Parts: sequence; C-alpha cells; structure tokens
Amino acid sequence: MDVFNKAKRRQIMSNVRNRNTTPEKQVRSCLHKMGYRFRLHRKDLPGTPDIVLPKYRTAVFVHGCFWHGHPGCKRAKRPSTQIEFWNRKLNKNIERDLKARRNLKLLGWKVFIVWECETRNADFLRTKLSSMLPLV
Repeated sequence: MDVFNKAKRRQIMSNVRNRNTTPEKQVRSCLHKMGYRFRLHRKDLPGTPDIVLPKYRTAVFVHGCFWHGHPGCKRAKRPSTQIEFWNRKLNKNIERDLKARRNLKLLGWKVFIVWECETRNADFLRTKLSSMLPLV
C-alpha cells in the first residue's frame, strides 16, 4: 500500500526529472574542474548519453540507482507493491541501457556509467572519472 494518496504520488512522480539532475550536475562540475570539455544529451548517439566527450569518443551515462537497477545498491531495492508493473518497467530500463551501450561500442565509443550513489562522495567521483579518462 502506498503511503501517499494518488494526487500526492502523481505530484511526486511528475517532479522526477531525466535531465540536469543533481547527480548529473555533480559529474559535469567535476569533469569541468578536471579540465574536460563536453557536450550534453547528444540525440544523434544511441541512448542520448548524459555527457559526451567527443575528443575522446567517450559517452558517460549518469544513472539513478533505482531507475536503472544498480547491482548490489540499497537504493535499487524494488517496491513490494505492484510488483509486476515495477519489474516490467525497471527491466525495460535495464534492457534499453544495455542496447544503448552495445550500439555505442559498435560505433567505436567508450561508454562509462556513473551511478547516483557514487556522486555522493566527491573524492570517490573524482577518482572514478580520473580512472576512466586520459589526463588533460
């Protein structure tokens, strides 16, 4: 049973964004401070990556742990109500992500995923991004 009534739940869900989220802004800020320049949401690439570094042929997706099924993350726990609906919806997201990564790799792009929970620690995020990309 949902703890919110239908009107409140609708309002909450309508505020869920798919672009310019706080984790995405944190990754962009970190990349910019590291000296990288990038493009956002390139629609001409499979999956419309959140961040694209054309010079390095690198696409970065910033995934929410819940919406994209971060393996082993407590934030990715699936709801215990409307199980069929949520399993279908979340599994479809995961399949779409796999297809986008596969297609980008076929086009010769490097693909990296940054999970929402990884953006909560600035030092960890900087280290992860440094390991993914060449020095500027």
